[in-house]
Parts: sequence; structure tokens; C-alpha cells
Amino acid sequence: MAGPIRRWWRQRIIMRGALDTVLWGRTLERLPFLDGLTADERGRLCDTVILFLHGKSVRGAAGLQLDTEMQLLIAAQACVLILNLDIDFYRGWVEVIVYPNEFVPTADYTDDDGIVHVDRQPRAGEAWLQGPVILSWADVAPAEEGVNVVIHEFAHKLDMLNGDANGYPPLHAGMSRQTWTEVFSLAYGDFSRRVEADEEVNIDPYAAASPAEFFAVLSEAFFDAPRTVLDAYPQVYAQLRDFYRQDPAARAAARQFQGAIG
Repeated sequence: MAGPIRRWWRQRIIMRGALDTVLWGRTLERLPFLDGLTADERGRLCDTVILFLHGKSVRGAAGLQLDTEMQLLIAAQACVLILNLDIDFYRGWVEVIVYPNEFVPTADYTDDDGIVHVDRQPRAGEAWLQGPVILSWADVAPAEEGVNVVIHEFAHKLDMLNGDANGYPPLHAGMSRQTWTEVFSLAYGDFSRRVEADEEVNIDPYAAASPAEFFAVLSEAFFDAPRTVLDAYPQVYAQLRDFYRQDPAARAAARQFQGAIG
């Protein structure tokens, strides 16, 4: 009975939490990478956003007051990752904290030599294991194709479903662990070499920082500039397509074709 009861409860939440159509329309307009969604996909994204906002506290910090439209802009980008998955992929935590601008966390870490360092680098986003997602409002609205701080941090959250972020999220039945590892390891090694050699790359060089950042950055580009990933690392694209159960490159191509004949 758990399945039917859960579906009934979710539908009850969706019916009671209907979004303002004007605000929702403006939200979609601000996110061009969602243009290719079908009517059915937009409807499911809307339902997922309602469930997300019901289960999460999305609040401002350092004096920032979030209104409904601001919350929708964050939630829409967070929920596109799980459009064909399930809201339970964001289980185990409840808060999204939003600062007005980049924030400077104080984090202590110990290196391999046992020396303790204090990290005070300004950040646009951060995801904590079993904790909140932290964002800079100034960076929430995508300003550059292929760069999306919300998708980046929520990709980390998916990565963390089986422990610390390491670029290896829990795979679906039918996906090969060996194939995922081989494909991502080869691509990460190639990309890191190219960045170190100061070669021109079309993907954010921050992807070379670690396997976890490679997964998060490639997830950003997968949704926001899918052709970039498909052209550079087609096998990575195929793995992301199978993991997210979406094909943004095909979606973008269909949109361009419709525009050409329209």
C-alpha cells in the first residue's frame, strides 16, 4: 500500500500547491535551456517543483528576503535534474540557504601531511553531505551558457546519495558500474591534461579540480549546453543521458528544427 498511498499524498500536495501561472511562466522564460521541454515535461516539472517547495525550506540569509518568484527560479533549475527520476532523489536534507552574493565559508581541512588548513575562498555555491545546499542569489540566474550554479550544486547532492561526492552517484538498474568508471576516468584524465597544458576548452576548467567537480560541471553543461558535452566527450554524454534519463541535445535539436520550419 505504500506506493498508492504515497502517490495519493503527492497528488494531494500538488493539487493544494498549484503555482501562480504568471510567476511560473516568467520563471520558464528566464531559463532558456528549458525551452525544448514538451508540454508534458513542463507539467511534470511544475508538479516536481511543487513537491520540492513543499518538502524543502528555501530561505534567504544575510538579510536577503526571498519571494515566491525567487524560490521558483531556484526550484525549477534544481528539479530539472530529477524530471525523469523522482523527488526522493533529494531525500535526507531539508534546507536551501541563499546569500545575496558570494559567501565565504570557514572550513578546516587536514592535508595528507597532517597540516590543518582554513579555507576562506568566496563561493557561489556549496552542497553539504546530509546538509543544506547554499547558493549565491547573484549567481542563481544563468548568465553564461553551460554554467549553472544551481544545477552544479544539486548534481553534487545526487552524487552524495551514496556518500561523499566522488563523481560516482548511485546508478540505475541496467547501467554498468564498470562502463561509468572507465568512461568518466578517461574523460577526466584527458580534460585535466588539456587544462594543465593550457589548451583551449569549451567546458569550465573547474571540472579538472576533482572527479566530483568533473561530474557536477559536466552535468551543468549537459543541461545548459548539451552539444558541448556531446562533441567533447560523447561517451560521457551517453552515461549522463542514461543517468538523468533525458537527452537535452536531442531536445535542443528538435527545438531548432521547429524554429527553422516555423
